[in-house]
Amino acid sequence: MNAAILASAAEGAEHAVHHELPMDPIFFGLITFAIFMTLAAVSRSWKGISYRH
Repeated sequence: MNAAILASAAEGAEHAVHHELPMDPIFFGLITFAIFMTLAAVSRSWKGISYRH
């Protein structure tokens, strides 16, 4: 039984699993940049809010 398990594991190792990205890599960077710019705009909108009260 162990030989059968080792043989099937060896066969599975020959075929590496290849997963493709769901989108082009540049879009991951662009989405991250947009998120950071949105957070920066929100942070900047709170500048000086303590002086209003």
